[in-house]
Amino acid sequence: MSKRIVIFGATSAIATEVAKRYATERGGERGPISLHLVGRNPAKLAEVVAACDAKGARVTQECADFDHLEANEGVVARALDTLGGVDVALIAHGDLGNQLASERSFAAAEATLRTNFLSVVSLLVPLANACEAARHGTIGVITSVAGERGRPRNYTYGAAKGALSIYLQGLRTRLYAADVAVTTLKLGPVDTPMTRDHAKHLLFGQPHAVARDIVNALDARIAEAFVPGYWAAIMPVVKNTPEWIFQQLPFLSGR
Repeated sequence: MSKRIVIFGATSAIATEVAKRYATERGGERGPISLHLVGRNPAKLAEVVAACDAKGARVTQECADFDHLEANEGVVARALDTLGGVDVALIAHGDLGNQLASERSFAAAEATLRTNFLSVVSLLVPLANACEAARHGTIGVITSVAGERGRPRNYTYGAAKGALSIYLQGLRTRLYAADVAVTTLKLGPVDTPMTRDHAKHLLFGQPHAVARDIVNALDARIAEAFVPGYWAAIMPVVKNTPEWIFQQLPFLSGR
């Protein structure tokens, strides 16, 4: 049985590994795989397409900048038309932004909110409507553990991801009656180009392993998945620590 998959933000390190995993491993298990990959950078997108095509998947592509909110309905429509419908959709794009800049400039804050929340919603509205009408599909969205609690080092980005997680909760319940799954993928920090300036520690995930966990969560139609899984034990402690204690712990509340 064929499987139709669309990935928005396909050129990120994590999404690239997800695409390759579907093309490499899911093809043999599930029959032919049709991948539609959407990304902003044409050179990187061509590399991902070539890698997936070499594994036997049927691959189509489109270049798009998701910050152009008014164009995203058309991006979704073309993806679904190209695939003839969708079984799995993954929204994987995002940007950490610059926290200090977002504190001093509304334009910088708006850019972070636009990329990490508004642009995702602009994709989700047409995508959810199409899946609801078809009464079929799984929608996965990458958010972040940063959305679990506001911290000085990244609270603008965290606010966008937190808002997105709340949005997905409502969407998941709305689409439940149509048998459409919505999976919130709450990622911890991952060793990718997006975190190249961050000091690495043992809790950093690796793209290949994170991609495996994402695909497994989508296959299982899990409502919310912390990736890697150990964040499911860590984040409730971070989230529920009383603020007066939190503010006195530099490893949590520091810059």
